[in-house]
Amino acid sequence: MKRVVIFLLPALLVFSSLTAQDTSTDGDFSKWQFRLRGIVVTPDESADIEAIGGDVSISTAVVPEFDITYFFDKNWSVELILATAKHDVEAVGTNAGDIDLGSVWLLPPTLTAQYHFTGGNFVPYVGAGPNLTLFYNVDEGPTADDVEYDASVGFALQGGFDFMLSDKWFLNVDVKKLFLGTDATVDATTALGATVNADVDINPWIFGFGVGIKL
Repeated sequence: MKRVVIFLLPALLVFSSLTAQDTSTDGDFSKWQFRLRGIVVTPDESADIEAIGGDVSISTAVVPEFDITYFFDKNWSVELILATAKHDVEAVGTNAGDIDLGSVWLLPPTLTAQYHFTGGNFVPYVGAGPNLTLFYNVDEGPTADDVEYDASVGFALQGGFDFMLSDKWFLNVDVKKLFLGTDATVDATTALGATVNADVDINPWIFGFGVGIKL
């Protein structure tokens, strides 16, 4: 819970202060922009599994993503990235063989500070910021009695570009690397006669392509 508060408090403060300001176009730049992307979430996973050893395999997911960006000036902005994805999970190479651990949904809202390079229709940017990952709708699979994942606070690096089609509409290509992990607890009392703890690094690459609008 403390890690959740650490992430949410600055995010809420930033966006509550921004929404209190003028939301219209100011001068020769737009304060707000919105994007809808299709993203490929590819975990770069590893795990330290107690008692039975082995590693973890987490599936790739393809899902939609929505983000909101506020510009302080032409170059500097903050972006809130919203998406959720379902991943299949398997413990592999353990002393008990490969174990199907079912699936889990990840909700990883991410807040990045961005710098945008200006000078034409091609607008590259870089960004970095905190990430909060929540795990929900866990399906423990056919072997485990129960699987629990702890909420995680991590960090994100981001790079991409917007290609302007008009004054308002643009295409977007985006790549993010999330550094995140979780402590997982697998209750395998029925199958293995034990509860197994694992320190899991997920660390996904996220590749996105989409369309956006400036307001």
